[in-house]
Amino acid sequence: MLNNTHVNQPPLVEGQRVEFKRQLTDGLEKEVVAFLNAHDGGLIYIGIDDAGQALSLDKLDQLQLQIKDRIKQNISPSTMGLFDVLIERYQDKSIIKIVVARGSEQPYYLRKAGMSPKGCFIRIGSAAEPMPQRMIETLFATRTRNSIGNMRSRNQDLHFEQLKIYYQERDLPLNEQFARNLELLTTEGDFNYAAYLLADDNGMSIKVAKYAGLDRVDLIENEEYGYCCLIKATKAVLEKLKVENKTLATITDSTRNETKLLNPIALREAVINAIIHNAYSREVPPKFELFADRLEITSAGGLPQGFSQDEFFMGYSVPQNKELMRVFRDVDLVEQLGSGIPRILQSYSKDAFYFTDNFTRLVLPFSQTLEATGQATGQATGQATGQAETLLLYCVEPRTTKEMMTHLEVSHREHFRDSLLIPLLDSGQLKMTLPDKPKSPKQRYVTVKQTDDNHD
Repeated sequence: MLNNTHVNQPPLVEGQRVEFKRQLTDGLEKEVVAFLNAHDGGLIYIGIDDAGQALSLDKLDQLQLQIKDRIKQNISPSTMGLFDVLIERYQDKSIIKIVVARGSEQPYYLRKAGMSPKGCFIRIGSAAEPMPQRMIETLFATRTRNSIGNMRSRNQDLHFEQLKIYYQERDLPLNEQFARNLELLTTEGDFNYAAYLLADDNGMSIKVAKYAGLDRVDLIENEEYGYCCLIKATKAVLEKLKVENKTLATITDSTRNETKLLNPIALREAVINAIIHNAYSREVPPKFELFADRLEITSAGGLPQGFSQDEFFMGYSVPQNKELMRVFRDVDLVEQLGSGIPRILQSYSKDAFYFTDNFTRLVLPFSQTLEATGQATGQATGQATGQAETLLLYCVEPRTTKEMMTHLEVSHREHFRDSLLIPLLDSGQLKMTLPDKPKSPKQRYVTVKQTDDNHD
């Protein structure tokens, strides 16, 4: 399914990640292959000359379909879920924009030329150059083998009535060849793990937990959404969190200001991003946890190999499950590649993201209107007092921030700092071991009363 957007952009410059073409030419697939094999993908604009001037294009809808078919049919391995073809307004003219993500099954190559320097290309500067044979062999030897597209489903008796309904709602009825067309089969012709996740019945369940306070001690609700088509489970999680995302108000003498606990656009993007990029090959589902002051979203899998945090935050797209990405876009749950993280960052800072080798966690703090603050305080004051007492006992010996958070089983660093650490420092109950170097990596915190007793 193709998406159209109509936006005015700042001046574009051709370079490492951007390619201009006056019109659709025979060299399109070569450029796409180069970006698929690149570190962070790229953008191809059709309808812009080398000087950066937009040109008029005819029959844009037909051109979109032609580009989609050529990329799909003429490049291997499969590119499904790795590109978008869009219409955009630039310099008051309509042009074609092709968004290409870095592929996870490199090297990609022109099907007619095979996996050789004549078929494999890589982006060097602003040009697509033949890939050396040694690089081709190295990439092929390390190609990802544990993708959900290559994993055989443990259950081969799968049914897809729910998936067919979602496609029918988008006026995209599935025919008898849908499993092959949507890449739900292994090379041997068996249902793969992507098919298992999209089937009517499976063993995957997404948990939404709710706690009364600021940690995981007092669980008051634990719902599971799953054992069904992943699309259905995703919609159920979205609906649940929409209900939990209450409207709060601040009333002044003249106005009533309303706001949601969480930004609705960022919330939707965060939920879908966690579900679609989860490392299902580890058979660990994403998890959603509501606390008195925040929502924590945890998904399996860290950053892709060789991918930096800066590239992640810049919106470069590396789909972890391209089969799921394709289906989610078809049913209109995903708009276009690389759009999720920038939308989240419009409302929340980069500090909301936490990465480990095996997991990614996003912590979204609730909005702090007057009523919101009162609500959170009412639920958590007693607990915060208990945490402070626990912390003072623990800090008889000097402790790092990480040690204290681990001891209290809290993961939200900003909340820990603002609600516990700073108040204890300000009250004189806790002090720094290096007061002249507050940001030193060797900084420790120790209970003041206990220290004074030791000197007596």
